Amino acid sequence: MNKPELLIPAGSAEQMAAYAEAGADALLVGDKRYGLRLPGDVPAEALRRAVPEAHKAGVKVYAALNHIMDNDTVRTLPDYVKELAAAGVDAVVYGDPAVLAAVKAHAPQLALHWNAEMTSTNWATASFWGRKGATRVVAARELNLEELAEMASRLKGVMEVEVQVHGMTNIYHSKRKLLHNYTEHLGRPSEGQSYNPERGLYLVEQERPTERFPIYEDESGTHVMSSDDICMLENLPELMDAGIASFKIESVLKSAEYNIAALRSYRACIDAYCTDPAGFTFDQTWLETIQALQPSDRELSYGFFYKEQVY
Repeated sequence: MNKPELLIPAGSAEQMAAYAEAGADALLVGDKRYGLRLPGDVPAEALRRAVPEAHKAGVKVYAALNHIMDNDTVRTLPDYVKELAAAGVDAVVYGDPAVLAAVKAHAPQLALHWNAEMTSTNWATASFWGRKGATRVVAARELNLEELAEMASRLKGVMEVEVQVHGMTNIYHSKRKLLHNYTEHLGRPSEGQSYNPERGLYLVEQERPTERFPIYEDESGTHVMSSDDICMLENLPELMDAGIASFKIESVLKSAEYNIAALRSYRACIDAYCTDPAGFTFDQTWLETIQALQPSDRELSYGFFYKEQVY
């Protein structure tokens, strides 16, 4: 059995070091000009120092370039991908073909991970991007286990499949400043107000008054997140048997303490199963460690893994 990678986004050089020590195999970092929903900015100049340290620990570093690219941003892509290559980054996560073109032209040594958010839903489209040079597909969070298993089987030897196994998911994004627009509509001056994740703002639907959907606004626009957190810790063996190559823990809107605890539990579970699949027994303390830090108003769920097709 090939041991799957354990991946987590990091928002600073300090987080990169802490998450590597806690058991991450790969770190997703970036600049908010180019990446969406990052836990913090790690500019290219900081990566020049941080990437070699990660590599010394045997940890890969991926750069997020999954933003909705406009003309001004596209013009800066060649210089940015050159900086990433010079820093030693291992791969670029992209959705826009403009990023693929820039990497091929200016930093062809970088691997390409295709991440089209909700539209990466089938093996055929993933294979198309594989023929263009992508080595990995980041599967849509709306796919169930059966669909993911088929995708991994169809793409075996062609592309790796990455799946989110823990944390909240993005359910809506707009490049518009919706929170600012709303407060201005109400006649409340929004100048100088901050709508960053730390404010703890959320949406509530009339039909589901007990569910809170975190919402925040940054340079990329407005983001609405899920009301619960995926937790596939107990079910990792099914995903490993299905041939999933990379497991992602989403770190956004979570403390470093929480993320480190999640990493250690997932690390222990992966290692135990890969060492002895036949004799594997789930250790309940792995889950209890996460539950002890889980916010009381956020349920741990299986996401779409055991649901019928939703498309």
